Amino acid sequence: MEKIEKYSKNYKVHVYETGPNAKATIASLFDYMQDIASDHAEIIGFGRDDMLKNKQFWVLSRMYAEIEELPEWRDEIIVTTWPSGLDKIFLTRNFCLTRPDGRPIANATSSWLVVDSDTRRLLRSDHITNFEKLAFQERTSPIRLADKLEWDPVNFEVKSRFFIGLNDLDVNLHTNNVNYLKWVSNTYDMEYARKMRPKSVEINYLAESMFGNKVEVRNGKDDDSAILHSVFKTDENREICRVRIVWTDDNN
Repeated sequence: MEKIEKYSKNYKVHVYETGPNAKATIASLFDYMQDIASDHAEIIGFGRDDMLKNKQFWVLSRMYAEIEELPEWRDEIIVTTWPSGLDKIFLTRNFCLTRPDGRPIANATSSWLVVDSDTRRLLRSDHITNFEKLAFQERTSPIRLADKLEWDPVNFEVKSRFFIGLNDLDVNLHTNNVNYLKWVSNTYDMEYARKMRPKSVEINYLAESMFGNKVEVRNGKDDDSAILHSVFKTDENREICRVRIVWTDDNN
């Protein structure tokens, strides 16, 4: 069985994808990865419509990215992705973001689950329709897979409260996974956002959220000076997402 080819796509950083430093936001980089993952899944026969025909759907569980630099407004970038294999219950997909001359921008890994749409239960790989047709590329990413993020947010500071609106939702009527990054990014002040660059971003998606849910973002720190974010549905008192971001001073 031939291995699935890597898939690449060109992107241009638009003005609406940049922040106050005139560089692409964290969320914009993750938007590119979400977009190309969806395109590639369709090409290889595992897109949203293909899965729903078999009463199955993908759930993004974890992501980890290491970022070398943030591209600026008008910059051209190339995003490459490939399904890279199995890790326990997860199916993994890797990403590489570069400039046209090959200079690295970021590398990322993602961990996915497949769920039965009728029972809402997780499916093992041998129960995924047409799984035998997948022949993975080697896990050639230079970075690791995302870990399970573990901390106690009881003493975290509440930084933001809001209700989920229409613009937060995806085609499945759940919060789009990139919007969690937008929510936590909005808890930083202007000076910090203009001075600092994300060095690594790690995300655990813990539960779904929908239109009208009341959300609270709480921030803390760890021993490595990373900023820890816990996102809660306060109307259900349930933690729905954890994000760990390590920052570096671009001026040093």
